[in-house]
Amino acid sequence: MKHYLIAGLGGVLAGALVTTQLAGPLLAQETGRSAPIYEQLELFGNVFERIRADYVEAPDDKALIEAAINGMLTSLDPHSGFLSADDYSDMQTQTRGSFGGLGIEVSQEEGMVKVVAPIDDTPAANAGVEPGDFITHVNGESLLGLTLDQAVDMMRGPIGSEITITILREGETEPFDLSMARDTIKLTVVRSRVEGHAVVLRVSTFNDETYDTLLAELESAVEEAGGIDRVTGFVLDLRNNPGGLLNQAISVSDAFLDAGEIVSTRGRSSDESERWNAETGDLAEGKPMVVLVNGGSASASEIVAGALQDHRRAIVVGEKSFGKGSVQTVMPVTADSAIRLTTARYFTPSGRSIQALGIQPDILVAQPRPAPTEDEEDTPRSESSFSRSEADLRGALGNDVSDEEREQMEREAAEVEATAALRDEDYQLAYAVDVLKGLAAVNFRAEQVPAAATPAVTGEGAGGEDDAADRG
Repeated sequence: MKHYLIAGLGGVLAGALVTTQLAGPLLAQETGRSAPIYEQLELFGNVFERIRADYVEAPDDKALIEAAINGMLTSLDPHSGFLSADDYSDMQTQTRGSFGGLGIEVSQEEGMVKVVAPIDDTPAANAGVEPGDFITHVNGESLLGLTLDQAVDMMRGPIGSEITITILREGETEPFDLSMARDTIKLTVVRSRVEGHAVVLRVSTFNDETYDTLLAELESAVEEAGGIDRVTGFVLDLRNNPGGLLNQAISVSDAFLDAGEIVSTRGRSSDESERWNAETGDLAEGKPMVVLVNGGSASASEIVAGALQDHRRAIVVGEKSFGKGSVQTVMPVTADSAIRLTTARYFTPSGRSIQALGIQPDILVAQPRPAPTEDEEDTPRSESSFSRSEADLRGALGNDVSDEEREQMEREAAEVEATAALRDEDYQLAYAVDVLKGLAAVNFRAEQVPAAATPAVTGEGAGGEDDAADRG
């Protein structure tokens, strides 16, 4: 049976079967603890039979058992849970890059559905859903008291169908509604662009396609920029990236590291600990790097940001990340269902656990709120286009520069103006591009510094998954 690492939900006969499969091995291993376990399992069987016999309506036995299992798992932490046949199938589909819904990653916080991040170019992102939003109602129906899986089910529906979600957002005095149409969510895992001479790599999730797509997009962008010698540096944009496959986070980190630890995981016992190290080869060839993160950057995104930050391979810019530092393993329990169980914590190369703390950026840069539109405020007076410089003075001396030099100056001026214009579109990205330009101006080249030593752990890791939350 294949396990996924997630690092980003017949009465008497059934009771006897559970006792045989669960309590029996425990009895063989720890005889002294067997009696209390048998008593609790008997209690569960008695309650189950009482519900079947006396509940006002005949319950669905299978649904009761699954709900009991899910309740046991969700009582442990927000990321453990039972995956029914439908949920397990959805999870496997999501890791392959296409699924239906709104395009939103959610978790549960104190019984409320909280947005981890909207996925790029999806109905949720286009409608204005933001990380940190709380979803209180779907089509006027309250989500309070529902499990996370039940809430996600309410957000799903036929492709093209309309849905209205009610949002509670920090800074807003009242809840408000956002309407959108459900759609097939096809993840564009990596997109590239060239800003000036900086290559920007936008990674939206970590699924089976991420590393291969990153490699192809990087090569294409470097070629567009005129070759690696003309590239000032790379921006790795991980904002609103809720996580995904652990092996893909390791591969992306390794792409920019020549040596050293990438991440380690530590489980309940020392023999469950693992460590992954980088292999020789830096796709960026030592060019400076900036990693962009925000509150929607979680799990696998934090592994990448933490690794590059600890090795001083990249400057982390933006806002504090989400802070999910636990690893989940998806374990099949029947042919079509599984459990998602938290099995380890992960640590950055310097030994940091970011659980509930997040990755702190090296340079804190908040994304400004969009300016009010003309409909929201009186149209401001236009600024005067009058300017005054040496060239405007009557009789000013000229400057005998060649046509080639003048063209070069004009190109550089255009690049500066383009970056300035980018601030209105994406202030954090413009800041990252400016940081790379400054590093290039002083001829900076990355010299990777070994991160602080961590306690020795052993083991070779296989790829898996490190998810932040559920997708709706």
